[in-house]
Amino acid sequence: MGAGHLSGAPAGGGLAPHEVIRLTAAGVEMLDQTLLPEREETLVCGTWPEVVDAIRRLSIRGAPAIGVAGAMGVALAAARAGASDLPGMRAEIGRAAAALRSARPTAVNLAWAVDRMCAVADAHPGPGGALASALADAARAVHDDEVARCRAIGAHALPLMGRGARIMTICNAGALATGGYGTALGVVRSAHAADPSVRVIVPETRPLLQGSRLTAWELARDGIAHTLITDSMAGSMMAAGAVSHVVVGADRIAANGDVANKIGTYGMAVLAREHGIPVIVAAPTTTVDLSTPSGRDIPIEERAAEEVRGLSLFGRPGSAATTAVANPAFDVTPARLVAAIVTEAGAHRPPYERSLRAAVQEMAAV
Repeated sequence: MGAGHLSGAPAGGGLAPHEVIRLTAAGVEMLDQTLLPEREETLVCGTWPEVVDAIRRLSIRGAPAIGVAGAMGVALAAARAGASDLPGMRAEIGRAAAALRSARPTAVNLAWAVDRMCAVADAHPGPGGALASALADAARAVHDDEVARCRAIGAHALPLMGRGARIMTICNAGALATGGYGTALGVVRSAHAADPSVRVIVPETRPLLQGSRLTAWELARDGIAHTLITDSMAGSMMAAGAVSHVVVGADRIAANGDVANKIGTYGMAVLAREHGIPVIVAAPTTTVDLSTPSGRDIPIEERAAEEVRGLSLFGRPGSAATTAVANPAFDVTPARLVAAIVTEAGAHRPPYERSLRAAVQEMAAV
């Protein structure tokens, strides 16, 4: 994966997993999402602190994808440590794990993947070279597993769609956000493969425009019909009958089914309830956090004010530099507004305390 044009989409749609992120001798290589859609360039992180920085500044983003990046960052820490000094390697792995785990607080996948890597490291007797190799294999397995989960999610959601679906989503929960195929866009891809008349409504997703920059780019690449709208148009599109389903991803799902996702999801879910439109959440079981009782307990990341102030209109600043800004990256949609949560284990219905716990336990036993 080099700078410049990427190869075509693989069979079944979506970016090939190695085009989104991969672990190589050079480091952790990723498609730099901050440059899309204008440029398709590879960012090479040669050290684990560079992976932390890439996660924080959204070069790689999306709950499953940053989990993959975190796993690869731990493997990179081991690869860059001296193989002859096993205690030193373990110490470096610990430092990397702590920094990676805290790079972004809301998505539970990041901590889950890093903890999984630490468990591999703790159980491995050494020597250092063998430990580094085992961690590289484990990181690639995290990536492979997430892609497989997304494809299963798409298959399980297909019966919920029906023909002629008009799907509204938010942000980007596609291949870019998951390391390949996608959660919400995995559902779209599965539905489109079965029924090419499927159409997608794409709100731009302020303030960083992940909908217009990333989701529209992925859909255009796959030849899936879509319409870009401003965020404020969502209600009028629903009222006009242009939306049959709302399908979103998730960054963390609490034990009771409350869903933390990109800011604006809650408002979209309220509008959908008013218009009798089902809200379907697509996420792997790695996004379900049974240790978090409800959405009230989910930490919400507050990002820099400059992301909002950076909006320009006709080449001029969108606000005065002295204007106070709130910039929560996520909001919480209560479980009562969610018609179904689809994981790789199937489509789950309320009461979510029971169905989600059963899904997590089922996948842990596989």
